Amino acid sequence: MTFRGDYAQGQGGNVRTSSGSGRGGGGVSPGAMAILPMLLRGGGGGTVILVLLAVLYFSGALDGLLGGGSNSQSQSESQGDYSLEHCNEQGSSNTYDDCRAAATFGSAQQIWSEVLPAQANVEFEPADMVLFRNDVTTGCGYATSATGPFYCPRDTTAYLDVSFFEQLGQLGGANGPLTQEYVTAHEYGHHIQHLEGTLGLSDYKNPGQDSAAVAIELQADCYAGIWAKHAAEQGVLEPITDEQLEQALQTARSIGDDNIQRRSGGDVDPDAWTHGSSEQRMEAFNSGYNSGQMAACDTLNRGVYN
Repeated sequence: MTFRGDYAQGQGGNVRTSSGSGRGGGGVSPGAMAILPMLLRGGGGGTVILVLLAVLYFSGALDGLLGGGSNSQSQSESQGDYSLEHCNEQGSSNTYDDCRAAATFGSAQQIWSEVLPAQANVEFEPADMVLFRNDVTTGCGYATSATGPFYCPRDTTAYLDVSFFEQLGQLGGANGPLTQEYVTAHEYGHHIQHLEGTLGLSDYKNPGQDSAAVAIELQADCYAGIWAKHAAEQGVLEPITDEQLEQALQTARSIGDDNIQRRSGGDVDPDAWTHGSSEQRMEAFNSGYNSGQMAACDTLNRGVYN
């Protein structure tokens, strides 16, 4: 998947970096780090949510969350020795993983600023993104690279260590450009759900193939498909090839709950699902990509879309 124009130069906006505190893996329950976890958890004086990309097993994750958040800033900035200066190079978003993530985030911001009001009658508010290394302190607490990509509604920020992409192959996923863009677009989908007021409906303590948790995650997959559809149509991206689309679907397949259960050596247990089966996740992305319509992503059966 190739970015065009300004986005080919890694123009993301609202993206900053963090090189971490150097504390390594401390502060996170090891049991939560089973295969590329995704977590939604309540806590404190309200709902505190960490939503990450691929999960099945978690056990009291992030019990060691620390307080503190980050102030949203409208321009890219760097902290420590990690910066995005290389993203100013022409073609950087088609060369570097972090620049690609920044460009995807920026394009998702622009696309959803139009799609959300038009299709859901919901006022759009921008999100932020932090590309980090090692560890990071967020509005939802402390996390490490092992946590995986996640969205924190408390500071409306998506967090990503791009080393995550290298781990996708362990689950049978592809590490192609569209796959990486799908990961970022999925997390941005959780921001859209936050604006819709539905993200908090997900409850990972009550899993199952018909659970709200699965519905929320499948909708985020579908929203990622909507981004891909509009990005291609608006010329942000070069036309998506069948091969690139298959890579994204392969990744959706690889992070299905049933596939993760098989790869972990267990039985397939739909009652434990939190994100949906491989087939469901592929179908969700395809629904968004083929239609470009939020109504096609109404996994919660709300019937509120234009």
